[in-house]
Amino acid sequence: MRKPFTDQVALVTGAASGIGRATALAFANMGARVIVSDINPEGGKETLSLIEGLDGEAVFCQTDVSQLGEVKKLMEFCVSSYGRLDYGINNAGIGGAWGKIAEYPIEEYHQVMKVNLDGVFYCMQLEIQQMLKQEGGAIVNVASIAGLKGLANSGPYSASKHAVIGLSKSAALEYARKNIRINAVCPVYTRTPLFEKIFEVDASYEQKLLSLIPMKRYGTPEDIASAIIWLCSSQSDFVTGQAIALDGGLTAG
Repeated sequence: MRKPFTDQVALVTGAASGIGRATALAFANMGARVIVSDINPEGGKETLSLIEGLDGEAVFCQTDVSQLGEVKKLMEFCVSSYGRLDYGINNAGIGGAWGKIAEYPIEEYHQVMKVNLDGVFYCMQLEIQQMLKQEGGAIVNVASIAGLKGLANSGPYSASKHAVIGLSKSAALEYARKNIRINAVCPVYTRTPLFEKIFEVDASYEQKLLSLIPMKRYGTPEDIASAIIWLCSSQSDFVTGQAIALDGGLTAG
């Protein structure tokens, strides 16, 4: 039986763990050829191995998305490996330091913006250029509920995710008539290595944050990957420019 994404090519950044890994595996399970990208070669190659264990097809490219030159090389690698790009999942991101604006380290602020915002912009720009040549494609940017509301003690992270949503909506308008759909997903607190670092700072946050979610559970990487896959599928052909909250009801009230 032919799988939904057979002969399609998906690029997933930040694919060494968490949401990125779950998304790469989901694409492979549905027949896509996957470009696994991450700054962490060990984790990236582990994701590659997991895909191969599913009899999937994938290649790995080590990339620091905050560097335009490396993103250019990533896109060249993608096209030289598989000849095209159908889906761009811009997931790579960092949490940054935990602290109030007045005390926030300037160097840390710039690093959060370079990875979370500049990295998404660089990837989107080159992905769109390639998709224009092919006359179509879909992009999903991984934002956060922190892009829909403020997040105390993590202002730069929240600002970067608000900006990702703005980029997504603007680009969606620009390319809506070019058969390129661009959306963002906004996960609630999700059990990933990045999220677990919060509990290293203050263990009491585990129950505090959980109490905010009406469904009384944290998200899983697979929850988010499922939504990303849907946004790339033919079932969402009329969906573009959206920032979809995946939050267990947190933003409903």
